[in-house]
Amino acid sequence: MAAPVRSFDAIEASRGKKVAISIALITAVLGLPLWWKTTETYRASLPYSDIRGLETLQLHLTVPIEIIFGKATLTAEQQRNIPSTGLKETETVLNAQTSITRHYEFKYRRTSVDEEEALGLKSLQDANNALQKLGETAQGSITIFILPESSVLLPKGIRVYIGKHRIALVRCALSPSLGSEDIANTVYKKVEHVIQTMSFTDEAVTAALSDRIPIGKFSKEDFENSRRAFKSSAGYEITFSLLNPDPKSHDLNWNISSASDQYIQPFLDKLQNVANFSMDSQTLYYAMLGVTPRFEKSTSSYILNLHNLPHVINPVEARLGSSAASLYPVLNFLLYVPEYSHSPLYIQDKDGSRIPTNAFHSPRWGGIMIYNVDYGNLGELQFPVHIDIDMVRVMEVFLTQLRLLLGITKATVPEDYQLESPGNEGLTDWELDRLLWSRVVENIATVTTTLTSLAQLLDQIGNIVINDIVASEVYHAVSSVQTALSELEAGRLESAFQASKEAISSSEKAFFDPSLLHLLYFPDDQKFAIYIPLFLPMAVPIFLSLIKIAKEYKQSKKEPLKTE
Repeated sequence: MAAPVRSFDAIEASRGKKVAISIALITAVLGLPLWWKTTETYRASLPYSDIRGLETLQLHLTVPIEIIFGKATLTAEQQRNIPSTGLKETETVLNAQTSITRHYEFKYRRTSVDEEEALGLKSLQDANNALQKLGETAQGSITIFILPESSVLLPKGIRVYIGKHRIALVRCALSPSLGSEDIANTVYKKVEHVIQTMSFTDEAVTAALSDRIPIGKFSKEDFENSRRAFKSSAGYEITFSLLNPDPKSHDLNWNISSASDQYIQPFLDKLQNVANFSMDSQTLYYAMLGVTPRFEKSTSSYILNLHNLPHVINPVEARLGSSAASLYPVLNFLLYVPEYSHSPLYIQDKDGSRIPTNAFHSPRWGGIMIYNVDYGNLGELQFPVHIDIDMVRVMEVFLTQLRLLLGITKATVPEDYQLESPGNEGLTDWELDRLLWSRVVENIATVTTTLTSLAQLLDQIGNIVINDIVASEVYHAVSSVQTALSELEAGRLESAFQASKEAISSSEKAFFDPSLLHLLYFPDDQKFAIYIPLFLPMAVPIFLSLIKIAKEYKQSKKEPLKTE
């Protein structure tokens, strides 16, 4: 039988089919993957599992404590059997995702010869300084000397003395019949409040976690304290402003540069590892308060009531101009000298009595002090009156307000406690530790919230670009916050705080990176709207050709093969 002869049209038709199939294969095998790869959103991998693990925040706060027994506090038998170490642990569950475990790690020993010599000094301050020189204590740690009841170093009626370093002296009577375990328990009961005074309390840590727990967990005082202080930041800007509403009557002179160097700078030097601080000053003329004071005939003075104070700030704040130009939170301290027609001007509390400092502060904003001029001591008045402002009185008020705005509250202690004044530095070592405990907990809570929110955002919106820089910052933030948690558990407060600062810096860099917004408003439907007009003219002929080829192939299977 002779082979069938194919016509020229059949050959061309076959060639056309092969071309259509080839184009379709090239488009499917090479074109589509290449287009998909070159137009996909780049998303670097992130540690999602580690971030989910941070949603449940279990804080383990460890305080290293050294208990040193002075001479005559223990019998010879007790000295041979005192425990070397001990541990006290309590856990506070705030909610299903947040808990605090407090560890007190004790080390016990007797005083050395040099320490006994220091305790033999007559002055508490001299003894405290001598003990401090014998051994520098690490941040977050506490050293407590147990003194006998007969000790003459502590004044009569004083049971506890807390110096400006990390050393406390405690008068404690121990029965000669107590065993080693009973000694540890008795001492713990005597020093527990001392430890909380010098380190942290559950209330302070709870306030630092205010963003993670419901308000109902707070007492009214703790809630106000948590809302008064500025949030943790890498830096702060302090602005001192002198308000002269009546320059025709007053020629004011304030030596703010020298006063800030003398009273504020030593305090800020103590906080140099906590944050960066900058200071500036300005004088504003014709700056009026937003409230007209009330005249009181009985005292021939003008009065600002407590409920009027919130209205004082708004008109003045518009003229300060510092907050808009700063990347960091601004702490405003205003010294207001009332005009001659409204002098003297006093602030009254809700009970109607005058506030001794004649000043008030606004939470997370700053403070205002009203400085009255005593015209009676100026002799014959000749306007404008030259006034040299007493900067000592002013700076004492501003320093107190600055401490409150940074979250440094005065410790509440019983009457038989004596706290040494911080002196010119304005801050004791243990007060600095209290601040660091709160800040490191606050930083960790902020980082976990930021990373969790970022992970949820990136998981829900798949077309956001995640470049390598953002991924690197996220990995560094996760690693740093894990380091901070482990350092807290190990009792190394300083390194835990530094790690928490790095974590919050990296998490904020990742969260606010501009690259995350590039394709945020370029969803998939817009992609199809752009690419369909480009590919549809080419795809339709190929698709129709494939349909025709498929139909002809099916038809050829049904028809018998024709031969000549």
